[in-house]
Amino acid sequence: LAELVEGLVGPPGVASGIRDLAEKMSREELTFKITEQIINGKFGVMDAREAAEQAMRTALAILTEGITAAPIQGIAKVEIKTNPDRSKYLAIYYAGPIRSAGGTEQALTIIVGDHIRRLLKLDHYKPTEDEVGRFIEEVRLFERSIARFQCHISDEELRRAIQQIPVEVTGTESDPVEVSSFRNLPRIETNNVRGGALRVVNDGIVG
Repeated sequence: LAELVEGLVGPPGVASGIRDLAEKMSREELTFKITEQIINGKFGVMDAREAAEQAMRTALAILTEGITAAPIQGIAKVEIKTNPDRSKYLAIYYAGPIRSAGGTEQALTIIVGDHIRRLLKLDHYKPTEDEVGRFIEEVRLFERSIARFQCHISDEELRRAIQQIPVEVTGTESDPVEVSSFRNLPRIETNNVRGGALRVVNDGIVG
């Protein structure tokens, strides 16, 4: 696993770090410890955004034991963005293939994201009403036009999740289907559905 993770996503030197910790910790504990070491610069100095993205990809590779494409293709990028009150927060951009990770791994990526957010001393993501409405619209559009999710989640449950998840779960467009109501929002770069993000919240977190 150690060699696989380093070869798949890096950073250089992480294999020995994984081997050192693997005998003493569970896979989940190991994931959080390696995340801390990456953010703290043990494997090389990076800026905050770069360190956050590296930590996220390495964490996902450890959680999925390096056997799926999720760490490379499932996360498009990680960004540090700005809330309406000018505070900074973490945004994780999921791509469609995140579904190759199971629901537990999907949910854990959000928990790892929150861990990274805390280590970098970033604020919570503070969604606007339009952004909450947009996410719900996308879930319903996806169910109607593209595919079913593993679980059917109510609007109220989705609203509560989006308002409380401390990082922004967003993503690249996954299908050529556009929303009609909540369009052209400043912090959402596409009017198309973001299938990876929808799956992570609907099936991974709430489901």
